[in-house]
Amino acid sequence: MIELMPTPNDCALPRRRSDFATLTEAIDYAALSDKGLNFHDARGALERAYPYREMRADAELMAYRLIAAGVGKDDRVALIAETGPDFAALFCGAVLAGAWPVPLPLPTTFGGRENYIDQLAVQLESADPKLLLYPAEIAEMTAAAAARQGCEAIDWESFAAREAPPAELPEAAPDDICYLQYSSGSTRFPTGVAVTHRALLHNLYGHATAMEIGTNDRVVSWLPWYHDMGLVGCFLSVIANQVSIDYLKTEHFARRPLAWLDLISRNPGTTLSYSPTFGYDICARRISSQSNVAERFDLSRWRLAGNGADMIRPDVMQSFVNAFAPAGFKASAFTPSYGLAEATLAVTVMPPGEGIRVELVEEERLSGSPRNLSRPARYRAIVNCGKPLPDMDVEIRGEDDSLRTDHQIGKVWCRGPSVMHSYFRNPEATADCLVPSEDGKGSWLDTGDMGYMAKGYLFIVGRAKDMIIINGKNHWPQDIEWAVEQLPGFNHGDIAAFSIEMENGEETPAVLVHCRVSDPDERIKLRDTIRDKVRAITGMNCVVELVPPRTLPRTSSGKLSRAKAKRLYLSGEIEPIKLAA
Repeated sequence: MIELMPTPNDCALPRRRSDFATLTEAIDYAALSDKGLNFHDARGALERAYPYREMRADAELMAYRLIAAGVGKDDRVALIAETGPDFAALFCGAVLAGAWPVPLPLPTTFGGRENYIDQLAVQLESADPKLLLYPAEIAEMTAAAAARQGCEAIDWESFAAREAPPAELPEAAPDDICYLQYSSGSTRFPTGVAVTHRALLHNLYGHATAMEIGTNDRVVSWLPWYHDMGLVGCFLSVIANQVSIDYLKTEHFARRPLAWLDLISRNPGTTLSYSPTFGYDICARRISSQSNVAERFDLSRWRLAGNGADMIRPDVMQSFVNAFAPAGFKASAFTPSYGLAEATLAVTVMPPGEGIRVELVEEERLSGSPRNLSRPARYRAIVNCGKPLPDMDVEIRGEDDSLRTDHQIGKVWCRGPSVMHSYFRNPEATADCLVPSEDGKGSWLDTGDMGYMAKGYLFIVGRAKDMIIINGKNHWPQDIEWAVEQLPGFNHGDIAAFSIEMENGEETPAVLVHCRVSDPDERIKLRDTIRDKVRAITGMNCVVELVPPRTLPRTSSGKLSRAKAKRLYLSGEIEPIKLAA
């Protein structure tokens, strides 16, 4: 039996940091390299090494098949984003054919079959694709969603068996749309973010430069390819920067999170690997205090441990350091960042080696209320998310669009070559967040997030549209949720906080909580404990509703959707557990 060998970290081909006019040029250049994509099973064993030259050859055949199927320039091709060679070849093949690939999510454990079909059907209606291509094992669900939209659906094994008659491939231009990315943000779902080749390559250049990608670097990832951090940061970036990468499927990471760290430990080079906060949290929780982490893991070469996609919690990061420092993990490897699909991916990145830096901010500053001198000051740790990428302007603005100075909280606006072209076929939503600059240097993007600048660094406070405002005071739902998560028996994502209007017309916080307790008396104790915890945070009584596990809705990237949770609760579609009087 021939032993599979992963693609190398380095080769003779000179590295180019995304200095291409189009993604097609980047794919062609990567195909000259010995590097590539490496796919591993649930235990981290290599299943398939996929050099870029092989991916490029497969992509060209896929482009011929797409053209033979009637797909033309600027048509959309929907792809279920399963981590593997099929998706990689189809995505690149669609780009070579001049079409726009549209990555769509796999079904998750959240919500069930019908919710997945509904979500997929809505995204298909928005993208209006010529074809939907998918892995055969989810044929029933994808066929049901495609039937509602009326688009052709084919499993990718059957599609790959079709003839591939050679055809002339169109030449891409930098301002052509490269792909359509569905933002996971609950406030504008579903809205397809249209990203040009120019915007993509500029963002890839920016974060490759900010992260100082170089000799002997290798990426390890479990992030899903339908989310911008997985698609752009851990698929398109490695192609455009000629980096080898090792993949675990997202569902394999969910079942065996420590396999991620095993893969990093086996890398003979220096590792770059990204995760939202919950990825570090689950690893720190999973490792036993009796485990000898130094014997199992070697994390000493983990150069850049990226953190993004949700609020960064310094206490979780410290727990990870405490758990894995004996295996050589360095706190200085943490690299916070801030970004969103509407800016292609990254807006700011912490310079390598600076680690996580926090500022303690008085709660009154965050809430916008005057300081109550009769009470002890309360502080919240706000994480530094780094400096803007090259050619990316970041401003903080007040409600009247006036510029804020250092340490003044306001809305985060950004401008640069990697800001999106538009929301696909949604001019109202586009006009709502893209504002042409008066100096003619491109449009400003209203990110919808709140933060402040300090000495050139960006600090993110929260999402403006999630904010709970009661009696003129701002409460961040993340703070309430995090406080409840610290109680025994809760996991990340078990709590959704938002405001509701009571019968007397006043607003009050409401907290929905997954309940795994069956004893009626214990449920009442749990509700009261949660109520006391929230009162300590907000100074107010609140509505606490216990709901069955897996009830709270998620976005396509698996993040909690507070807006949808509120809507479902108010409509009665989320039914709380009835408690004894």
